[in-house]
Amino acid sequence: MRNLTWQNSSSVSEFILLGFSSQPGMQLLLFAVFLAIYLAILFGNSLIFALIRIDSHLHMPMYCFLANLSLLDISYTTTTVPQMLLHLLSKKKSISYTGCIIQMYIFLSLGITECILYTVMAYDRYMAICHPLHYTLIMSRSVCVKMAASSWVGGFFFAMVHTSVTMRLPYCGPNEINHFFCEVPAILKLACADTRVTEVVVFVMGVILLMIPVFLILVSYVFILMAILRISSAAGRFKAFSTCTAHITMVTLSYGAAMFMYMRPAYSYAPERDKYFSFFYNVVSSLLNLQPEKGALVKLMGKK
Repeated sequence: MRNLTWQNSSSVSEFILLGFSSQPGMQLLLFAVFLAIYLAILFGNSLIFALIRIDSHLHMPMYCFLANLSLLDISYTTTTVPQMLLHLLSKKKSISYTGCIIQMYIFLSLGITECILYTVMAYDRYMAICHPLHYTLIMSRSVCVKMAASSWVGGFFFAMVHTSVTMRLPYCGPNEINHFFCEVPAILKLACADTRVTEVVVFVMGVILLMIPVFLILVSYVFILMAILRISSAAGRFKAFSTCTAHITMVTLSYGAAMFMYMRPAYSYAPERDKYFSFFYNVVSSLLNLQPEKGALVKLMGKK
């Protein structure tokens, strides 16, 4: 019923995704490069997910969360990349109004879930390093499953609010989106109504979903750093800190990009620049995440 309400307030039945059409001579090259990146993400994350599921040595909290992260990266990129690849080879670059709502909702759901999951992973590292004697008791399998599930539930709930706020606005035309998928800042540019209230809501949600988790992660790492500095041997300090490097790398990439896109004034939005930035944090960052994930697995496999 909500979708029908949105459609009734808008005369637009579909949107045109301009994507990377500003470089018509580069379409085939972009297709080949983007396809290679997408296949690498699918293969790498599927392999990590399968290894963690199959190997009993990897059935511990840190790797349970990494498995969820791999599944998120696969889903996250699949929400946007196949359509983008199709549009690079096709003259028809449209997406229906309902399809745009669904894509936006799924994309936001997965992105917010990832943000919450990074906070959960920081707490896991805090417990492992600061309270090692109680770690296995507190971070039991059932607790890890509940924490991971809560991340997914929270992501899909907050995304529903985010999507509802954006798509309640009327869209009367034009219907061309200078982007490769239906992202909130690009969609708001097409609204034929005052978007200031919506922009404030989006910003406030950005504070709640980005700044609060970042604060919690920073607090966790302050305690982690204090605990590491109390370790007497240099080898012990290095070993403890090395377990956190993968998480720090992934947090920096994801939160930095999300803050840039969702926590800045609307007037600073530049479609040509921002769609490449969106490609980086949506697709390239998922590829870069494979390196710390793979590194963490290699270290553990080497100990067996």
